[in-house]
Amino acid sequence: MARARNDTPPPAAAGDRLQALQMLSETTSGLPGEAGVEAWLGRILATMVRLAGAAAGAVRVVTGDGRHLRLVASAGLPPEAVAREKLMPSDCGACGVALRDAQMSQAAAGTACARITSVAWFGGTASMVVVPLAHQGRVLGVYNLYLREARALPEEMALLYRSMGEHLGMALENARLARENLRITVMNERQMMAAEVHDSLAQTLAYMKMRIALLIDALRGAAGGTGADDAARALKYAADLQGALGEAYADLRELLAQFRSRMDPLGLAHALEGIAAGFADRTGVALGFENRLAELNLSVEEEAHVFHILQEALANVGRHSGATRAQLLLEERAGEYLFSVEDDGVGFFTLGQAAGSGDQAAPRHQLGVNIMRERAQRMAGRIEIANLPRRGARVRLVLPADPAARAPAA
Repeated sequence: MARARNDTPPPAAAGDRLQALQMLSETTSGLPGEAGVEAWLGRILATMVRLAGAAAGAVRVVTGDGRHLRLVASAGLPPEAVAREKLMPSDCGACGVALRDAQMSQAAAGTACARITSVAWFGGTASMVVVPLAHQGRVLGVYNLYLREARALPEEMALLYRSMGEHLGMALENARLARENLRITVMNERQMMAAEVHDSLAQTLAYMKMRIALLIDALRGAAGGTGADDAARALKYAADLQGALGEAYADLRELLAQFRSRMDPLGLAHALEGIAAGFADRTGVALGFENRLAELNLSVEEEAHVFHILQEALANVGRHSGATRAQLLLEERAGEYLFSVEDDGVGFFTLGQAAGSGDQAAPRHQLGVNIMRERAQRMAGRIEIANLPRRGARVRLVLPADPAARAPAA
């Protein structure tokens, strides 16, 4: 007599259960901070793929705009699949369902993924497990396990997958909080530096400015008596000194304003929105701001460098361009982040003049541009400056979108 077929999946072996407990313990005890969360996710994912006997796996997080899923870690996926799935709509297939319902699911998704991505590799997988990365009621992303065979999951493995999803979600939330805390720390340090400069150098310069005014009054009186030529010459030099001191004082006040510019804990885009909101009132130049980036994957230190570069570019627009309108644009193109400041002013022709040409604004322009370039080089980026065809100028910061390409050389 033929033996009845048993479709019930075999229980997980004792070794698998021990490995699962070890992995869960490692995940719980080793949650990373902001700096290494993606590498940590990759290590945990590789272990889960091996434990599940899966063909591949992936971890995806919801982007800042909520409309996309960004691939942050993968194991076993071919390079063409990684490239195609770098950024996917948040409502895509089984991943979108898991995000919407906050529930783990198993779907015969190989054919669907192959059709959506045009990557034939997915057609060789029989099913896909999708687990939401949730923390305190918020779904921060999903992870996927691609299985070669369509097999039901034992309950204890399903429980492990759900637990792992919660711990991975906790790691993502911890990284976000660490990132915001670091921004707040940087902001507080800037406030402290501004206060120190104000309490020392700014007050000294203000006192010197008042004393120069008294000196000029005294020299005016001397100019009408004996030694009139010398007194008149001294009066001219003193007036020159007063003008230079007034310019230095204005520069210092601008420096203080830059120190006090708050790096929003919510990130670079919010900080730039704050600058754009009051730019016209401060400079008389109408500034438009457009952020076309679904996700901006920069460290906190890199965000600070980008913020300072764009702040300097916008300050040059306000001080020297003679523009009436300007535009600040954030976008990604061909694997690079582009941060552009354009205006309808006189252009950057003074930058090309030779030293000693008589243009006093050129050295100040050049100093600011050199500082911008130094900051860009720290991130393996570059500054592009060009006059626009009709009128005005464009300053553009170009950075690699891949964090590994921005890492300093060892």
